[in-house]
Amino acid sequence: MGENGKRPLDALEKARGNRVIANLKNGEKIAGKLVAFDLHLNLWLENAEKVGEEGNKTRLGTIVVRGDNVIFASPE
Repeated sequence: MGENGKRPLDALEKARGNRVIANLKNGEKIAGKLVAFDLHLNLWLENAEKVGEEGNKTRLGTIVVRGDNVIFASPE
């Protein structure tokens, strides 16, 4: 178990309602406001953007990122 007996997904629970960034297996980075997630790390993001290497952003709107594509997700 993690610090103080907390589960790893507790970090995402704390981030709910705030912006997070997810690194995907294909090398892309997606940032957006975390609305919800599940045990498979499926992420429901609002105001999502694909973040390019040079900092350029492509608006995606409201999306669900499938959990098996996620390498990691963290608060932005």
